Order: sequence, then C-alpha cells, then structure tokens
Amino acid sequence: MDGLGGLRRVARVVLLDPGDRILLLHGHEPDDAADDWWFTPGGGVEGDETREQAALRELAEETGITDVELGPVLWRRTCSFPFAGRRWNQDEWYYLARTTRTATAAPGLTEPPGLTELEKRSVAGARWWSCRELAESHETVYPTRLAELLRRLLDEGPPATPEVLDTEIV
Repeated sequence: MDGLGGLRRVARVVLLDPGDRILLLHGHEPDDAADDWWFTPGGGVEGDETREQAALRELAEETGITDVELGPVLWRRTCSFPFAGRRWNQDEWYYLARTTRTATAAPGLTEPPGLTELEKRSVAGARWWSCRELAESHETVYPTRLAELLRRLLDEGPPATPEVLDTEIV
C-alpha cells in the first residue's frame, strides 16, 4: 500500500448530471457476481499526481466522461474491505463534479477503454440514480450513508469544509 500509515490514497467523484442524479458503478467480486455493490467512480492516486488529477483520470478511465467541472472535496472517509483476495485500506476523498454528459463509455464501445484487467472482471456497468431511487434501494452502496449525504448536498450545497465520515470496515 502507498500513502501515509499504510493507507492507499484514493480520489472519488460524486458526479451529478443536470437532473441531480448521481453516477454509480456496479461492482462485484471478480469470481462471484452475486457478491455485488454500487460505488462512486474513483481510485488510487498514482505517482506524483494530485488527488484532483487522480479523480479526473479515474473518472475518464472508468466512465469515459471527461467533460466535467470538478468542485470541492465533500467528504473524507477511511475504509477497509476485502476485494479480489486481499484487504484494501483506503483514505478516500470525495470530490463533487458536474457534467452534462450522461452516456458512459465512448459511442460504439460496451465498456470504457481505460479499465484495468481487474476492473474488467469486477465492474458490471454504471447507472444514474436519483436521490429518491438511492434512498429507496435495497442494494449495497458505498459509502453506506450515500443517500443521506446526497440529499443533504442537494438541499444545502457543499459543506464549507470536507465532512469526515465514519470509518467503514467490511
């Protein structure tokens, strides 16, 4: 693991469309599609890139969406979870972003061109969710309070400083 204290430095994107829907990716264990969940686009910081650069790169790689306006950090979260045979310990920063583009991947492609081999085996697609759909869903979503956090974001706007979310250990 890279980063301070053995935590992987991660940048995630809370991507909203003009209708205030959030884009989530549908992931699962590589060898068990029934063990699934929804999550925001994002991933680890590489080399000397900033978290902002990582957020934009990961968004482009995972969704094909590049025309975004990256906003402030909304939330910070430390999490630990098993995935693909190992434990991941992460320090995640969630950036607000807006886009007018709602199509993911490039026209004619079934998946974004920047997915890693592991992502190709574990990401089943993407979907735009309204706040209401998210609140009413029985799907597993990370972070677990995302529906509540999104509602507050839409009602009150971004926080003055990033909110530190509870640590999640799965």
